[in-house]
Amino acid sequence: MQNEEVLKIKDVAALLKVGEKTIYSMSQSGELPAFKVRGQWRFSRKDIDAWIEQQKHTSQDFGEEDQK
Repeated sequence: MQNEEVLKIKDVAALLKVGEKTIYSMSQSGELPAFKVRGQWRFSRKDIDAWIEQQKHTSQDFGEEDQK
């Protein structure tokens, strides 16, 4: 993980343009790749970028499609 950017919840929330509570709950449930440092969530920028790409290629949309 040398020279790899590590993000905090607020950074990921800004990147994905969602609330910090959304990022927290997605981390807790395992929807987002994350790890904890002394009880605080941290995110590898590389893992988040890969997750974003994966979401572009999946038909699963959490909640929206299922409700139609």
